[in-house]
Amino acid sequence: MIPTVKLLINGEFAESRTRHWQDVYNPATQEILARVPMCGPDEVAQAVSAAKAAFPMWRATPIAERARVFLRLQALIREQIDLLANTLTREQGKTLLDAKGDVFRGLEVVEHACSVGSLQLGEFAENVAGGVDTYTIRQPLGVCAGITPFNFPAMIPLWMFPMACVTGNTFVLKPSEQDPLTPMILAELAQQAGLPRGVLNVVHGGVEAVNALCDHPDIKAISFVGSVTAGTHVYRRASEHGKRVQAMLGAKNHAVFLPDANKEQALNALVGAAFGAAGQRCMAASVAVLVGKARDWIPEIVSRAQALKVDAGHKAGADLGPLINRQALERVEKLVGQGIEQGAKLELDGRYPKVPGYEQGNFIGPTIFSGVTASMHIYQQEIFGPVLCIVEVDTLDEAIAFVNANPYGNGTALFTQSGAAARRFQHDIDVGQVGINVPIPVPVPFFSFTGSRGSKLGDLGPYGKEVVRFYTQTKTVTSRWFDDQVTAGPVNTTITLH
Repeated sequence: MIPTVKLLINGEFAESRTRHWQDVYNPATQEILARVPMCGPDEVAQAVSAAKAAFPMWRATPIAERARVFLRLQALIREQIDLLANTLTREQGKTLLDAKGDVFRGLEVVEHACSVGSLQLGEFAENVAGGVDTYTIRQPLGVCAGITPFNFPAMIPLWMFPMACVTGNTFVLKPSEQDPLTPMILAELAQQAGLPRGVLNVVHGGVEAVNALCDHPDIKAISFVGSVTAGTHVYRRASEHGKRVQAMLGAKNHAVFLPDANKEQALNALVGAAFGAAGQRCMAASVAVLVGKARDWIPEIVSRAQALKVDAGHKAGADLGPLINRQALERVEKLVGQGIEQGAKLELDGRYPKVPGYEQGNFIGPTIFSGVTASMHIYQQEIFGPVLCIVEVDTLDEAIAFVNANPYGNGTALFTQSGAAARRFQHDIDVGQVGINVPIPVPVPFFSFTGSRGSKLGDLGPYGKEVVRFYTQTKTVTSRWFDDQVTAGPVNTTITLH
């Protein structure tokens, strides 16, 4: 019998009452792993109601006690990292090594949440006027929600609910319906860690569940990570209902290579960043911009990519697993065909690889185009597969202008041994996250995941100091205390505090 994915509402893991279900597949085998409910507004409302009821108690819980819950959660995640990685590989397709990295990058945010005592501090100014002090308090908003994508089923939920909850909010999580099993393990671990009933709730579904979250009057803020189309919809719909929204969207990340770069290190970094996780990363280095004589490196890029092994994620030595589903595979194959039709040179064709024992899997190997121009579909679209586009320019200035002309601004990187070139690049480039000899410049949680332009809607990032601001509201208090023996002065009708 095929198992069903449960809801978490008010501390109870319960069967959904919906009549609409969707199968969860192993993308390497097409085996049905579970059936996930497609919740409607009623079940979303139940989850929100539970979160609203839990909020007064959780808000009043001492900040150190909230932090201890997440100290226990990070320990439990470490204990169960093999279970999480194996589950993630089965339902998402990543290699086991990449799956553990998925969990670990989320774990870093849980660990950072444990320092909420210093993150949520306000400010104090003494004697701003005669006998008057002013200070700020950062208070939780109430019920918050998170909508997460399929490509990081551990990391992105862990970016969201720990920071929201540790700052005193309650939370409703709507994970991707394509791989909900890993987020449910995280929810179970959160309950084991001592998160009180109703503080974290989990619902499942598609557009109907998303719209119900956007529309619900008791939800104060929504965090979203996913596609441009879905994220724009969430941002507009939730904003129309007066909610705070942060939406991290699509990307077309460029890695720029100067001829003076350490070639061995740079090319290894490029191949890993372009093809790791089968290219299903919003931070994947999907465009290589080769400057001047660096264009001579194309054969070596191809050679390194050819050496990568395509296989089921749990197999030893696998470098790339399958794409998430058949529709994703067909889309990538179609875009590769369009690249050929529009005149790009197919340096390496990864379509239709032979993966013995997994003939039904959604596999495509590393694919490389050279001669790519800005007018081609393979450049304009976020392919979200292991496809690398190579662009050739003569100077660093041309490279900077080319990157800045792209509508996305998620991440970029420069490979060079010139400090002057690196400084000019990081200053002039109009992209939120910049790597210098670092191919995927996702910052550690002490800093904020930024992104910019077409890659982000909303002005605050999903972790770091910025997310504390997102999940809290600032209250400013101006106070004055009088000694009982002080004689009252005249009535003051002006606004001055002097």
